[in-house]
Amino acid sequence: MPITLTTLVGVHVGAERDGAEMKTSRTRTRERDATRCNSFVLCSMSRISLGMKAAVYHGPHKLEITDIPEPYPGPGTVKVKVGFNGICGTDLHEYYAGPIFVPTEPHPLTGRELPLTIGHEFAGTITDVGPGVTGFAPGDRVAIEPIYHCHQCAPCQAGTYNVCQQIGFHGLMADGGMAEYTVVPAHMLHRLPDTVSLELGALVEPMAVAYHAAALGDVGPGDTAVVFGAGPIGIGLWFALCGMGVGSIYIVEPSPTRRTAIERLGAETLDPTRIDVPAFITDVTAGRGADAAFDAAGVAAAIEGATASVGARRPTISVAIYEQPLPVPLLNLVMNESRIQGSLCYTSDDFDAVIALMARGVYDTTGWVTTIGIDDVIDEGFGALHAGRKMKVLVDPSGNT
Repeated sequence: MPITLTTLVGVHVGAERDGAEMKTSRTRTRERDATRCNSFVLCSMSRISLGMKAAVYHGPHKLEITDIPEPYPGPGTVKVKVGFNGICGTDLHEYYAGPIFVPTEPHPLTGRELPLTIGHEFAGTITDVGPGVTGFAPGDRVAIEPIYHCHQCAPCQAGTYNVCQQIGFHGLMADGGMAEYTVVPAHMLHRLPDTVSLELGALVEPMAVAYHAAALGDVGPGDTAVVFGAGPIGIGLWFALCGMGVGSIYIVEPSPTRRTAIERLGAETLDPTRIDVPAFITDVTAGRGADAAFDAAGVAAAIEGATASVGARRPTISVAIYEQPLPVPLLNLVMNESRIQGSLCYTSDDFDAVIALMARGVYDTTGWVTTIGIDDVIDEGFGALHAGRKMKVLVDPSGNT
């Protein structure tokens, strides 16, 4: 009768069993050739062996912490022992309302679909290197830039592969980093300096999202920026803007808990339930308005406040995920020729910039980052984040922290 081996990292293998076939089949050995893997084209020769823990996503409210086979690298790829993997807001959306980005049919670049191992914010240590990989070796500590891109579409050709028309992500469109090990293409690797821990390394990806948005704001010394939302991306925006030397930065956040957390890092906050934010910004800038506003909240009040706070011909940068369509006060844009600019992901330049700032000591995890073991990921990870009890959670796939 048919037996299907499912939720293998990097591969879903089906094996037909009968008495004659099993005598010559390799399905009973601990290693076997993979037919398809999480590094798409590059690792068609990867192998798998038994034995690692992973968080496998099957659909809304269906996340299984289970033992699955380890992956091995094929040509152009490396195997990484994951140190820490962050739970992203996108992961929360997938768990509670998905699948949204996780494909239900084979992705054009990775060939992968539901179910798969989640996790796209991670750092770790290289343990094995596949044929053809140069510049990296076992023992190297790396952060992963998890984008798959086609190299062929107009954005890719222009160097803006973060808006590739077929974009994919390791951990959303391929088996990811919420596991003890994962295999990634070598082009995703960014070496970490000795002064940057693996915990900080796991934050490079979300901080690069924020850095990319901050760069689009085109602000610097002497300028004023206003950030709506003090979640992880809002905090990342504050760090990035500080690193860019922006003169005045205001964080708008209605939650007392989040305001307190970012204030302890040194930020100046505004409570929109107690203050007219656009009027305040107009006053402190002598009528000029903010040089850039950033929406990291994804709610109508943030869009309205941002577009009313930004100065003439200056941008409101949208870096939130919008679950529902929102009303946009376009008259605010018309009357001062300001604009809304979308911001998606990052490029390698943003990763390198964040790592350099981390090496300088710009980023601080005090008071907003919590570490847990993978066995606690549902209750103390997804549940706690969804309930607002925690702000950012890093998962240790190898232990129960």
